[in-house]
Amino acid sequence: MSSDKTPERIWIIGASDGIGQALAKAWSARGAHVILSARSREPLEKLAAQLGRADVQVLDVADRASVQAAADAITADGPVDRIVHLAAMYDPGRIADLDPDKAAQIVTVNLTGSFHIAQIGPKVLREGGQLALTGSVAGYVGLPQGQIYSASKAGVINLAESLRAERTDLDIRLICPGFVETRLTEKNDFKMPAIIKPEEAAKAIMKGLEGGSFEIHFPHRLTRSLKLIRALPYALSMRLTRRLSRED
Repeated sequence: MSSDKTPERIWIIGASDGIGQALAKAWSARGAHVILSARSREPLEKLAAQLGRADVQVLDVADRASVQAAADAITADGPVDRIVHLAAMYDPGRIADLDPDKAAQIVTVNLTGSFHIAQIGPKVLREGGQLALTGSVAGYVGLPQGQIYSASKAGVINLAESLRAERTDLDIRLICPGFVETRLTEKNDFKMPAIIKPEEAAKAIMKGLEGGSFEIHFPHRLTRSLKLIRALPYALSMRLTRRLSRED
């Protein structure tokens, strides 16, 4: 997206581990200047030291003031080419069993946090720059044990669709991963179909963001099945999801 002479500046939010860390390593290896953000400074500084060409901006996406402060610090050095927002919270379990305070926190981080990035991020981007929000295949359809995480990610998908319609001056994208081996999916006590490594997810995201499709979803052997369920009438789709619930 930048000229050959100028390295891309890429702001990765949620870069301390998992997919974000894998993306930072891969883009840095290509010569990009990455800006690393998450709530904890220590893992970010450790990663930045490994990469060499990287900056650290600590923030909490649930705290709008911290997002704005990070954005102001970044723009002081000029606009960025891409923003990839990956930060999220996850706590599996049935809806009836979920702590209401934890549910509210998940909504605040996942959905309200994405809203903060959707409002503040465009001001950090260069003209025609790229902003990618991360939903999830869990947001396609209500699944057992998806609880408030799935609902919040469905909201992020909707938010990205609206932003794409409104911001024709920017390249708005949606990332919907399936199961990826991260500290979040370690919480699952069920078999995760088609689970992949963070490095494989990063490769799919980078390839997708270089292409022209609005949504980057992977792995296709999982995502296409869930898209089919979503397209079915409720009479059929609910029969399938109830069967999944009985198999838990």
